[in-house]
Amino acid sequence: MDTTEFDEIRPYNDEELPQIFEELIADPAFQKAATDAIPNVPFELLAQKIRACKSKLDFQETFCYGILWKIAADHTDGLTLDHTAVPDKSKAYTYLSNHRDIILDSGFLSILLIDQGMDTVEIAIGDNLLVYPWIKKLVRVNKSFIVQRALTMRQMLESSARMSRYMHYTISEKKQSIWIAQREGRAKDSNDRTQESVLKMLAMGGEGDIIDRLTEMNIVPLAISYEYDPCDYLKAQEFQLKRDIPDYKKTQADDLKNMQTGLFGAKGHVHFQVAPCINGELAKLDRSLPKPELVSEIAALIDRNIHANYRLYPGNYIAHDSLSGTGTFAGQYTAEEKKHFMDYIDQQLARIELPNKDMPFLREKILLMYANPLTNYLATQTDNPK
Repeated sequence: MDTTEFDEIRPYNDEELPQIFEELIADPAFQKAATDAIPNVPFELLAQKIRACKSKLDFQETFCYGILWKIAADHTDGLTLDHTAVPDKSKAYTYLSNHRDIILDSGFLSILLIDQGMDTVEIAIGDNLLVYPWIKKLVRVNKSFIVQRALTMRQMLESSARMSRYMHYTISEKKQSIWIAQREGRAKDSNDRTQESVLKMLAMGGEGDIIDRLTEMNIVPLAISYEYDPCDYLKAQEFQLKRDIPDYKKTQADDLKNMQTGLFGAKGHVHFQVAPCINGELAKLDRSLPKPELVSEIAALIDRNIHANYRLYPGNYIAHDSLSGTGTFAGQYTAEEKKHFMDYIDQQLARIELPNKDMPFLREKILLMYANPLTNYLATQTDNPK
């Protein structure tokens, strides 16, 4: 199979790494970022360790693994993964998850998989985040493949088809697992819904009908639950800016601030819950249905699996009660937990920098971010009574 069409978007092959390492080591911006990330170690020593890495996994285990577990130790109250719903760890899967944090959703997943004796994942990353040349190189060393954005409609179709062929090749031929978000960009209100365009893209590659093509991808829904989202106030701020400025667009500086806040803000407990691979469910669907209906059914199936597997925290119940003005879930939290959470919301609101802060609007938006996972979880319990 000729794989040269993937050269522009794929992670680097291991034999390409020595050249890329030299380019990174010579880049002053990378030198600064590396010494910021790993202080107290001279850059010459870091460069020596980088050159000693023979593969992408080597690089991840030498650098990324330690840095990410340090972030987890410093900025979470515990990071856990439950993979029991998918016991066969030898297969390649497409982990399709809700999307909370630009960097850590996929980063945390990879270090958790390493601790389960599994390989790290290849990561779909939008090129809008690759704001410096060294970042573009570094993410491709770190097993990322590039999702091209800001294209014309025709270019977008061609780009999506190529990316889909690449992902099918990665699962079927390379036997390498993938992480992809269920939608383009993070769900700013935590109302997690699979974008049908993501499923249509996944079904552009492979053979057979849409069911065959998606079955080939071994899709595993993954529910990611952060007790606190450090970017909640930035997301609320963006909601007001979009409301007040019709053509508001985030800048690169905004993206960088979201990445930095997401990395180093307090997250509380963070849990990754794997749901069973959906191949068995796909096999039960009626293949004769029109394609749009089938895609909607598959999106709803993935959503149910994500929503039913959230880990819920006191804040989710408190936010829900606060918005409804009731004490429906008062049995799920203490008075002390309620005070702590509402104080946290006040602190986050105080961090919003807008000249005309609409406090009731902003408060509602932040509370919704915490209430929506509970709302969606409850809907799965009424759909399928236990």
